[in-house]
Amino acid sequence: MKEKRHILIVEDEEHTRYLLERLLIVNNFDVRSAENGIDALNTMTTFKPEIILADWNMPEMDGAELCSRIKSNPDLKHIYFIMITAKTSTHEKVIGLDTGADDYITKPVENEELLARIRSGLRIYDLQQEIRQLEHEKALLEMAATLGHQMNNPLSAVNMALASLKKNIQDRNFKEIDDDIKLIQQSVQRMQEITQKLMMLKDPKLITYLDNLKMLKL
Repeated sequence: MKEKRHILIVEDEEHTRYLLERLLIVNNFDVRSAENGIDALNTMTTFKPEIILADWNMPEMDGAELCSRIKSNPDLKHIYFIMITAKTSTHEKVIGLDTGADDYITKPVENEELLARIRSGLRIYDLQQEIRQLEHEKALLEMAATLGHQMNNPLSAVNMALASLKKNIQDRNFKEIDDDIKLIQQSVQRMQEITQKLMMLKDPKLITYLDNLKMLKL
């Protein structure tokens, strides 16, 4: 069975909220509702919507402020935000969109238009999620390239020292044996330092390397 998409309705007028809930539930959406912006933020601690339908005029926290807070939050800004309002002037629509709203629909809301806007919003939401996933995978590849680059030099030094150590043991060249052991110890210490930096990394930064290749700064 296809998973239901999550929608949060934020509307202070009880009858309107009920009609929106019924419409979306009948169309197989997983729906939660809130009476104002503060209630909506509290609801989102346990319910993760993909789309928010919010009235502009509400007590305590209106739709514009709610939208502004959501779009300024890195963990929430990806949510597709549709503002619902009776405001019809171009200036008021611009104000609504300037708060970060992704779409704008005026009252009275036509059911088919609202459902079409929601379907469009979900397509945009899914595309943005795909882009985020690609960016995450790209970052992992860049991190792997960095790790390979950083570990290659000490590993090469260890291999070279081991080959030299084997020969010097056969030749009983004790001074060279000491030098080989020191090189191995230094290389192992360098690999330990790289590993520790990776484990402590909290705010990774990429730097441009050769031919615009980006590498993780350690």
